Amino acid sequence: MRQRIASSGRLEFSSWKIPLLLVVLLLTIIWVWETPPGLLGKADAIGYAICHRIDLRSFHIGDRQLPLCARCMGMFLGALSGLVFQNIISNKHSGTAPLKVLIIIGIFVAAFAGDGINSYLSLFPGAPTLYAPNNTLRLLTGSGMGIALSVILFPAFNQSVWKDYKPEPAMPGLRCVVNLLLIILLIDALVLSENPLVLFPLAIISVLSVLIILTMVYTMLCLIVLRAENKYDRISEMIFPLTAGFGIALLQIGALDFIRYLFIGSWEGFFLG
Repeated sequence: MRQRIASSGRLEFSSWKIPLLLVVLLLTIIWVWETPPGLLGKADAIGYAICHRIDLRSFHIGDRQLPLCARCMGMFLGALSGLVFQNIISNKHSGTAPLKVLIIIGIFVAAFAGDGINSYLSLFPGAPTLYAPNNTLRLLTGSGMGIALSVILFPAFNQSVWKDYKPEPAMPGLRCVVNLLLIILLIDALVLSENPLVLFPLAIISVLSVLIILTMVYTMLCLIVLRAENKYDRISEMIFPLTAGFGIALLQIGALDFIRYLFIGSWEGFFLG
């Protein structure tokens, strides 16, 4: 028995693999059944759980509002880009970024907070604002915040999951930050083009990023609770921890959807007159 408990992280999930799969499958079916139809309808339901979805503060395909507001879209596209970028250049690296990188990240966070506060104040007639808020700035400052999220989440995930994680920084220097920023600015330019051919896939990717990030966070928490950290060599060994993380993420989204719908009675975002 002692050998069974100590041998591999995969065994912590072995006694409840089938119940876990059944519960997550049932939860997924219920969520899919109860949310609006169509791919964008499901994307709206994810955005509905984590974003105000104010119509005037969102991009549109024709008259159709996208699932996330401009700020959230930038943030989650930026976060996913940052995760993919770091996985390519610093696979399994878990070290904290150097101070000069953290300073840049701090500037991104401050810009996100400052633009958010300025945008919020604009909701109140007569309230002092520094400048007229707009969706371009919301997208750009959201993207900066997404970079910050990825710089925090990627090394934390590696340090929690991998048996052979590496202590080197996942974002080792300013050159990497600049390269990532250029990639994200290109993505933002595609969003700002408002071309339906690129807006549609980017809208779907942005909400998938919500699921990916929440799944990563809850997978880490599951491993910590089960004391199963640092037991894995490859992603294929993590099917059941990731399934558990995804199930909790979907449960959170479904619960927030239910609560918001209970009070609002509609799947629509907020409208400003």
